[in-house]
Amino acid sequence: MGTFGIKVSVGGLTTGEFIETEALVDTVATHTLLPVSFLKELGVKPIDRIPFQLDDQHVVNYEVGQVRLRLDGRERIILAVFGEPNAPPLIGATTLELFNLAVDPVSKRLLPVVGLMKWCYDKEIMNSQFLILNSN
Repeated sequence: MGTFGIKVSVGGLTTGEFIETEALVDTVATHTLLPVSFLKELGVKPIDRIPFQLDDQHVVNYEVGQVRLRLDGRERIILAVFGEPNAPPLIGATTLELFNLAVDPVSKRLLPVVGLMKWCYDKEIMNSQFLILNSN
């Protein structure tokens, strides 16, 4: 597919400060990755340590934390991976999903998409499920 960059602004959860950066869009990456120094500058604290599989199939554990991310005038709280100090910022698949964005690989841009909420909406089924849920 190739990669392309987008401008994003990143902020911590407790401060009003945002830092603008250029990030590569990487639909193969699960979460957004930011250099550890970048996250520490914003006062972001790790909340967990989770495993990630690298290109060579090697599994490593990285700390993750929550940040506010602004993209195209919209803001979301996302999970960010504490990357190596020289790692380029990457926007991963979960961030794209939270913003309801898809990648156009030909024009190398992000496109808005409609969110999915596909479940059977049958009045009889809904009433029986409601009764089951509320019988406890």
